[in-house]
Amino acid sequence: MAVGSTLGRRLPVMADVAKEAGVSHQTVSRVLNDHPNVRSETRTRVLQAIDKLGYRRNLVARALVTKHSRTLGVVSFDTTLYGPASTVYGIEQAARAAGYFVSIVSLKSIDRAGVRDALDYLADQGVDGIVVVAPQRSAACALDDLPLGVPTVAVEGGEAGGVPVVSVDQVEGGRLATEHLLSLGHETVWHVSGPSDWLEAEGRVAGWRAALEQAGREAPRPLAGDWSPRSGYEAGRSLASMRNVTAVFVANDQMALGVLRAFTEQGVRVPERVSVVGFDDIPESEFFSPPLTTIRQDFGAVGRHSIEVLVRQLEGGPQERERLVVPPVFVARASTAWA
Repeated sequence: MAVGSTLGRRLPVMADVAKEAGVSHQTVSRVLNDHPNVRSETRTRVLQAIDKLGYRRNLVARALVTKHSRTLGVVSFDTTLYGPASTVYGIEQAARAAGYFVSIVSLKSIDRAGVRDALDYLADQGVDGIVVVAPQRSAACALDDLPLGVPTVAVEGGEAGGVPVVSVDQVEGGRLATEHLLSLGHETVWHVSGPSDWLEAEGRVAGWRAALEQAGREAPRPLAGDWSPRSGYEAGRSLASMRNVTAVFVANDQMALGVLRAFTEQGVRVPERVSVVGFDDIPESEFFSPPLTTIRQDFGAVGRHSIEVLVRQLEGGPQERERLVVPPVFVARASTAWA
């Protein structure tokens, strides 16, 4: 009688796979752990038995034996925003490609206690390592007090304690946007910034200022936003009332959408009167009116690099702090023109 017919509603175990394939329990274990010392025809027979029986390995039991859960923890914040959500997605895809499961803790608000609780929770779950998406300074500061023995990587973490950091070069992104507008003959570039406690906003402001200073141009006072289209809309209404504004760098595409709406309502034509550059290259930006010139962040690369750095630690690699920077990419569309 075949093994499958004797199982009934019982879940198959490794011994059932061994019996179906006609091999030992140890051979099945070697195949599951991708051991090289298994003949190819034997490996094929075991894999066919696994597929036929619908066997699923007991990850809890495996973790007890190997001391590794093959699970990585991710702490994230405000995944309603395009940047953090895309970053988490990139991390999750990279982790799965590397053979790891992902456990995500998403926090509504960022404070030291909340970050610490999330890190402790993941450590208690037995994760092998943790990636913290830390776009705000308060989150980065919380990484100074990490659970002992748990390898950790910060994404967009600034100078995050003693842990490795993977980030997009926000300063370079701000510089690219501003230099593009200056190259079109604009006397100066106005800026709609993100929230002051966000490291990304801080970096984009720094790049904007550096480009203007290098060109010997005065930096106007930034208009502060909160990443939302509504805040961009309010900034756009203010900018539309200023006749000397001909170029605007907006710190994200969502706020740029609000700026464009305000300009349209006030009769300010883009790019004929004012050129606008955004940041992020969200999927909708090429369908704005006009299609938005912007700065693209490679969130897939951020995810891959953060997992690569973490896996190197897990495999006994160097534990010292390192910083890996992903370059931004300028994307030219129809929202900018010669002054």
